[in-house]
Amino acid sequence: MDIVRNPDGTLIVPVEPARVHDDDAEAVDTPAEPGTKVLHPGEGGYDEALAEWDRQQNPDAEPPVSTASGREQAMHVVHEVAESPKHEVAPAVDALDDPEAAGEALRHVLIGGVHAVEDFAKETADAEGGEPLKPHEATKIIGEVLAELD
Repeated sequence: MDIVRNPDGTLIVPVEPARVHDDDAEAVDTPAEPGTKVLHPGEGGYDEALAEWDRQQNPDAEPPVSTASGREQAMHVVHEVAESPKHEVAPAVDALDDPEAAGEALRHVLIGGVHAVEDFAKETADAEGGEPLKPHEATKIIGEVLAELD
C-alpha cells in the first residue's frame, strides 16, 4: 500500500497488522487485515513518511544531492511560503531559478530526519530573516513545495 498525502499535509500510511492468535493450539498465527494511520506534521514518524511518500512519487530518482545554490533556493521558497499571507505555494515555486535543485535540497533535508529539518529551519531564519519555523511547520511546507514541484 502506498502512502497518500492529503491536501492539508496529513499522510495516510499503512500500519503493520496485529497478529491474531487462534485459541486452537494447532492453529497458526494469521495476520489481521492491514490498516492505515493518519499522521499530522509534527507527529512521530511524519518526516520519515513524507520522505517515503516523495520517493514513491519518483521511484527511479537517484538519491538527492544538495548543492549550495539549491539549498539557498530551498530556504528562500520555504521562507516565501511561510511569509505569504495566504500560504501560497505555486507563486513561490514559479519564482525559483532552478526548481530541480531546490527540490533536491528539500529532499535531502527530509531524509536527514527531524534534526535536519530543525537545522534547516534555523538556517533559513538566519539567511532570510525572522524566527525559525517549528519543525512540523517547516516539514509541512517542504511537503507542499515538493507536491507543487511534482
